[in-house]
Amino acid sequence: MLSYSKGRIARVLTMIAVVCAFATLAVAQKPPAPKWEIYGGYSFLYPGSNVHGTLPLGLVPLSSRLESNPRGAGAAVTYNFNRWFGLTLDTSANWGSRERRSANVSNRIDDAAFYNLSLGPKITFRSHYFSPFLEVLVGDHRLMPDAFHDVDKLGVMAGGGLDINLSRHVAWRMLRADYVYSNYQYGPKGVPETEVRGVRLQTGLNLMFGGGTPPAPPSAACSVQPTEVFAGEPVSATASGSNFNPKRTVKYSWIGSGVKVAGSDASTQIDTVGLLPGSYGVTANLSDGSKHGIASCNSKFTVKEPHPPVISCLAEPPIVQIGGTSTIHTNASSADGRRLTNSYTASAGNISGNGESATLNTQGVQPSRITVTCNVGDDRNPPLTATSTTTVNVEAPPPPNPEIKQLEAKLALHSIYFPTAKPTAKHPEGGLVDSQAAILKILAADFVSYLKYSPDAHLIFSGHADSRGSAEYNQALTQRRVERTKRFLVENGVSEHRIETRSLGKESQLTAEEIKEQIDQDTDLTPGDKQQMLKNLTVMVLANNRRVDVSLSTTGEQSTHRYPFNTKDFLSLINTKNVEKRPVVKKKR
Repeated sequence: MLSYSKGRIARVLTMIAVVCAFATLAVAQKPPAPKWEIYGGYSFLYPGSNVHGTLPLGLVPLSSRLESNPRGAGAAVTYNFNRWFGLTLDTSANWGSRERRSANVSNRIDDAAFYNLSLGPKITFRSHYFSPFLEVLVGDHRLMPDAFHDVDKLGVMAGGGLDINLSRHVAWRMLRADYVYSNYQYGPKGVPETEVRGVRLQTGLNLMFGGGTPPAPPSAACSVQPTEVFAGEPVSATASGSNFNPKRTVKYSWIGSGVKVAGSDASTQIDTVGLLPGSYGVTANLSDGSKHGIASCNSKFTVKEPHPPVISCLAEPPIVQIGGTSTIHTNASSADGRRLTNSYTASAGNISGNGESATLNTQGVQPSRITVTCNVGDDRNPPLTATSTTTVNVEAPPPPNPEIKQLEAKLALHSIYFPTAKPTAKHPEGGLVDSQAAILKILAADFVSYLKYSPDAHLIFSGHADSRGSAEYNQALTQRRVERTKRFLVENGVSEHRIETRSLGKESQLTAEEIKEQIDQDTDLTPGDKQQMLKNLTVMVLANNRRVDVSLSTTGEQSTHRYPFNTKDFLSLINTKNVEKRPVVKKKR
């Protein structure tokens, strides 16, 4: 009998070992555990024991064998504290077990029943498809043979099983095997105990509720920036992983489709030098070193067809005289939106500039046609380029017009002289005597004619004052003199923007020696006149410095300093006193 019990125990332990083997295979994956499990199904009991007792009448000893009981049902409720550990409340019932009597009683077959209500820990090894478990249950075991009264004892069941997961909430408990251990007494002392040393086998459905969502499998996402490039431009590829084991280090490996790519980091650079236009791809493989901790992703980029820039250029003006300049304008663009750089070359002359325009200087160039080449290149390496040409005709200047020379000679006029302290601040429109106004009228007519030949010419008026008066006074006085001269010319047909004025005050005055030389060279004066002028040299110095000099911008010639001794208004000009009448102030009575 002892060897028989040991054989049954060995079989139970073998089944438990099988369950543990499944558990070892399941450790790699960690699906979430449900909070509650409710099991129900079929239960088979092999008691593995003999019932020892005495009949009530005469204490007749009785011994019978409990046979295997195929009629039974079981149920269990488990609360899981985490994905490994739970607490199970278990119940099962097996009835109609065959009880075969022997000994001093005539052979007879009766029924016996076994009930269980137990509580104990459960350890589960969960995977995606399989969930093996181990359990130890302690609780009330009730044995109810027909021949004797019912007995409740504390019993133990230990074993395990295997659940096959059909879905997240339903599993088939393919096998549940527990070793059953409990002792019963059906007679007075001295009657052997009834020892249940059996096996309970069950199968059924396990329903699962609550708990977290199942972990998503590892995944990877790839991206490239930019997605469209030209050959030679850098491309950066980046991979990111999710749902990997945070306790493991994720390693990256890169594979290129038609491109060179390497590296073991999350980001890598792709070399696009020399690539033909088309589509290229990269693949990243991510692994954390575990069996299921792998994922991959890929991304693509496009190498675009390059377009060279286009350029056109134009010379303005296209015809210049020797020494003249022409502006070269360019219009360049890139269909690829590249940054452009301009440059210029010329077959003759000197060209400067590297922007959207350049200047061609023909100084020292003989009459000819100059070819200007406009170049443009983009910012590629090497750059794509384009060129365009334009021409500039260099011509010899026309022979000088005799009329121009005559006008320029006529425009080299005498300076304009003013009386002492004229014009005044109160009457800025005065101070211009008749002889000087006549000179200015001739100047206005000749200058208007001269503009036909030299349209850029202008007149420069420089005002002077004698040495008397403060610097501030003389500065204001000479400003009034040049403004009076300017207004007179404007009134006689000269555009205001053709006249430039300068107020010099007492600066740049003629000296006494310069005045002596001018008097001596003046052919309009007789020797007696010259003698008289030199006797009054101080007055003549003052008179010669009350003037406005006239210069022509095109020639740089300045008016001659010839004092108008022979004019009728000579005395007004030479007078050293201010002839302006002052207002009479009446004395108070």
